[in-house]
Amino acid sequence: MPVLIEAISVVVKRRAINLSFPGGWDAFKDAVPNSTLCYDNELARVGFMHPHDVERFVKGLVASGLRYIENGEAQDLTVMDQSGGPMVATPWVETGTLRIDEIGGPVTACRLVDSDDWRLVTPAAWKYAGSMSQNNGFVDDDEAKKHLKFLRTDNGVDVYLDTRTGKELFMGRPAQGSAP
Repeated sequence: MPVLIEAISVVVKRRAINLSFPGGWDAFKDAVPNSTLCYDNELARVGFMHPHDVERFVKGLVASGLRYIENGEAQDLTVMDQSGGPMVATPWVETGTLRIDEIGGPVTACRLVDSDDWRLVTPAAWKYAGSMSQNNGFVDDDEAKKHLKFLRTDNGVDVYLDTRTGKELFMGRPAQGSAP
């Protein structure tokens, strides 16, 4: 079954969580720093909006016993970009765009290779309307440095001013001490 991929997603094999993460699945769920977790029987996905948050989470997973990159390939977990797919070779996943009329539009998703189920799994409160899938507002680092001005943080959400449009942009951030 495919899991939703939005913004920057960390995708982890459920089998690896059960075998290698201290405390197994329940401890992993407790370690997720935000409300973006979605999972099936094979994969778990956690989404982030900032590369530094991804890096902190992945380092925590690796420190907890999961393997990231070995011999140039993702092992127990991978990092995926909504637009570009896996950041490193990940032969155990396939990624694609699902067009599901019932949810409102196209989404990026991934599943284990050889899985035969294409029913999409999303976070509990996720809706297509207003989602990153509907409105991909990705801004690369160079553009951010040139055109975004940090204004404030409100309830864990960083607020920036886009100096080109005069509009505020919002980036959800997990709590600082939230790595596994």
